Amino acid sequence: MKEDNSLIFRVGTGYDVHRLVSGKKLVLCGVHIEHILGLDGHSDADVAVHALMDALLGALALGDIGHLFPDTDQHFAGADSLQLLKKVIQIIREKGWHVSNIDITIIAQKPKIAPYIMQMRENLAQILEIIRDCVSVKATTTEGLGFTGREEGIAAQAVVLLAKNKK
Repeated sequence: MKEDNSLIFRVGTGYDVHRLVSGKKLVLCGVHIEHILGLDGHSDADVAVHALMDALLGALALGDIGHLFPDTDQHFAGADSLQLLKKVIQIIREKGWHVSNIDITIIAQKPKIAPYIMQMRENLAQILEIIRDCVSVKATTTEGLGFTGREEGIAAQAVVLLAKNKK
């Protein structure tokens, strides 16, 4: 009998928002960005990585990052979101899945994100253990509209495709 090596897929989406405040660093996809404001949160508040982790967890119906890394747990205070992402990837791999590709959109009026995108893609590709061409990070503004347009916060959304061999 011929073995069936076809793949099965799961799609997940994620969304996150963090407030911009003074006195905090701005970190997006693990890249420190010089800006007068930073993102406020329990961890490093890397809104893009948080949206990605929610998308990854959502693809396998494993809840969200608040369930896995609660903001009531001081162990995660100031945590590096890329390190948290490594834990999420470990969970996904233990279940037999791998990341096929990701697509992240960062929504911010300022600062301009374009100069940092290549490093963001490299950071994520390394942790996800996929080629950079399977990692999309892009940015958009809201043309001055809403909380992102007023520079009160930054939002991010992510979509992921997971795959594994059909058993």
